Amino acid sequence: MSRYTVIVRKVQVVGELWMSGKAAMEYTMSAEDLDRLKAEGEVTREVVDDWLSTKTGDFQFVIDFRADLDDIEIPWETEEGEIIFNDCMYPEE
Repeated sequence: MSRYTVIVRKVQVVGELWMSGKAAMEYTMSAEDLDRLKAEGEVTREVVDDWLSTKTGDFQFVIDFRADLDDIEIPWETEEGEIIFNDCMYPEE
């Protein structure tokens, strides 16, 4: 039996919608995007926020996010952001 590892780079986002209201989405960052960001220097919250600005057209603005990118983890900036994300993505739990 063959085994393989799937590597997924996720950025969980909470934002304000254009029509009003908050929503949550999960974006996948490609290995190429992450390599490009690493080549430019340290991957910080600000760098990921800039990357998100090119991906989050559904949002009027991003309220908060967390990123899990291989060996880089950027936590939620606020507890409220995490709560909103969980409420939007998992309303029944």
